[in-house]
Amino acid sequence: MNSRLAVASFAALLSLSLSATADKEHHDAAKGHFFQPESSASESSVTVEGQSVDYHAVAGTLVVHTKGYDDSLQKPDDAAGDKPDAAAKDKPDASADDSNPNAEASMFYVAYFKNGVPARSRPITFVYNGGPGSASMWLHMGAFGPRRVVTADNSHTPAAPYSIVDNSFSLMDASDLVFIDAPGTGFSRIAGKDKEKAFYGTDGDVHAFAEFITQFLSVYDRWNSPKYLFGESYGTPRSAALVNELETAYDVDFNGVILLSQILNYDLSTGRSEFNPGVDLPYQLALPTYAATAWYHHKLPDYNGPIEPLLAEVEHFALTDYALALGAGANLSPADRDAIAEKLHRYTGLPVDYIKKADLRINGGEFEKTLQDDADMTTGRLDTRFSGPTLDPLSKTAEYDPQSAAIGSAYVSAFNAYVRDSLHYGEGKTYKPSIPLYRTWDFHHQPPGVPFPIPQAMNVMPDLANALKYNPNLRVQLNAGYYDLATPFFEGVYEMQHLPIPPDLQSHIEFKFYQSGHMVYAHEESLKTLHDNAADFIRRTDNVTGE
Repeated sequence: MNSRLAVASFAALLSLSLSATADKEHHDAAKGHFFQPESSASESSVTVEGQSVDYHAVAGTLVVHTKGYDDSLQKPDDAAGDKPDAAAKDKPDASADDSNPNAEASMFYVAYFKNGVPARSRPITFVYNGGPGSASMWLHMGAFGPRRVVTADNSHTPAAPYSIVDNSFSLMDASDLVFIDAPGTGFSRIAGKDKEKAFYGTDGDVHAFAEFITQFLSVYDRWNSPKYLFGESYGTPRSAALVNELETAYDVDFNGVILLSQILNYDLSTGRSEFNPGVDLPYQLALPTYAATAWYHHKLPDYNGPIEPLLAEVEHFALTDYALALGAGANLSPADRDAIAEKLHRYTGLPVDYIKKADLRINGGEFEKTLQDDADMTTGRLDTRFSGPTLDPLSKTAEYDPQSAAIGSAYVSAFNAYVRDSLHYGEGKTYKPSIPLYRTWDFHHQPPGVPFPIPQAMNVMPDLANALKYNPNLRVQLNAGYYDLATPFFEGVYEMQHLPIPPDLQSHIEFKFYQSGHMVYAHEESLKTLHDNAADFIRRTDNVTGE
């Protein structure tokens, strides 16, 4: 079934009576089914860098279950059916119902299909943000959707009304797009016994996305399309584990994986590195971002040149003299300690005495709070180009992220307006931009070849390595911003260069860097470059012969 026929089928389903749907919902709830698929279709067009793209959009939900669920054991009238039910409404939260042994997730998506293109000739890209606990509205309204919200480049965006414009840098010129909200986020919901345990963890989340994607390929007849994953932030470890799961457990090879603002090994995070003494790599890998940030804010004591030569010098220092000094620990001589502190001052702009008090180890929150202390300003975390008034001048670390404060309202307001006004979805529903999962998320992960989840910091480098070896045609593109302190760019480079893969497979990984932050697309010039890089990557790897 092609995409046009899919839209026609949805239009027919719109004629179902609400009363009949309510009766079926009552029957399904009694059988332990809490959700039904639903959808809303619309038509529009967008001009991307001079190329007009006519498309149809579908906003809706698909229902997925936990590992081990067997729908063949359900009675025929229990089946949810192959097509989304346009008339179905939100079920009440079933959190109090512990009778269902099979937890469910109703996963919300917005899919954009270019009109009149055969499935085998049109790539499809599955797009999601991270968190964990973040909906996909950031990539949707900031990067690749056909409409985007305009925000201030490096300062606080004024309050509503916000400007929502046609996105000249949408990825619709190169690929159909499916924006997916993780279980529990956005319009996605979970229900059933132990639902949080089922979906709020590394491996449960990957299983839900794998089930969603394979179901989507069936519903929209896209099995023979070139396929891509695009994940941002926590969406990058999700992508690494997900592509391996799809290849090895579902027999679905992907053409490529595009990663934005990567972290695959949580031992490398600079967020709380002081609680992991003896592991000094986070300080080394964050140092180039500190230098880039100090350069941007004119805090470097003796350097006024371009940024690239500076970063090359700092990267070398981080992996050589700085690494040796940190590795020496208490055996570092006072003279060497003074020399390293002076060098760190030169590269970060932080006071020498502060660097010494920190034992040559400054985490991200400390750097954000201290860099602009002389002006009582806090530096951004997601994008260090942003600054905001310090909440508590006596605090040790940053107490908020100025970039999140600067643009969050614009994205939330714009998506809530767009999804209802243009996609005709969401009446009577609450959209959850994020849910607080980081502290309770189960980061235990079962890597390839291991019979049980490992009790250690999450590390999915083995998954991506396994996927590259299992499918030696797979290509990976890493995109990273110089001003990202949530997932420093050099950390992503280090991870990729330390994947356990044969040397020849390293050529299957490419790197793209931007003078922007975690949300590279928040800087319009970088958004254009990100689009061009991603579109070029897809066109080089989609295996479409021009038939």
